[in-house]
Amino acid sequence: MINNVTLLGRITHDLEVKNTPSGVAVLAFTVAVDRGYTKQGEERQADFIRCVAWKQRAVFIEKYFKKGSMIAIEGKLQTRTYDDKNNVKHFITEVIVSNISFTGERNNDDAKSNDSKDYQEEIGDIDDFEVVITDEGTPF
Repeated sequence: MINNVTLLGRITHDLEVKNTPSGVAVLAFTVAVDRGYTKQGEERQADFIRCVAWKQRAVFIEKYFKKGSMIAIEGKLQTRTYDDKNNVKHFITEVIVSNISFTGERNNDDAKSNDSKDYQEEIGDIDDFEVVITDEGTPF
């Protein structure tokens, strides 16, 4: 049987690791994932997917991600039920996180903003470079 989930989306709220009574770190959060299609004349829709990370994964996510951060997640889909204080049964579906990846998105708080002018000054004018052709005729 196969149960694999891969998500790429944005974290929807501030993160806070909590501890179980036995001291195990747990982080529950939601990721907004854009749908791959848009009906004509409508805005793009997103699905809000509940995720749970345990132990060192929970601590890692809280440390390196924040509300609005793009995150890539791999995990397993899991369902569970619980009865609330009024004896109403609730069904929960969530992704249990097994792997986290950065997406390559720049962190605007820490990264220096480089516009094309700054980049051009750094590398110089493209006309300053000389094209070299080897005996095989391949430029490099």
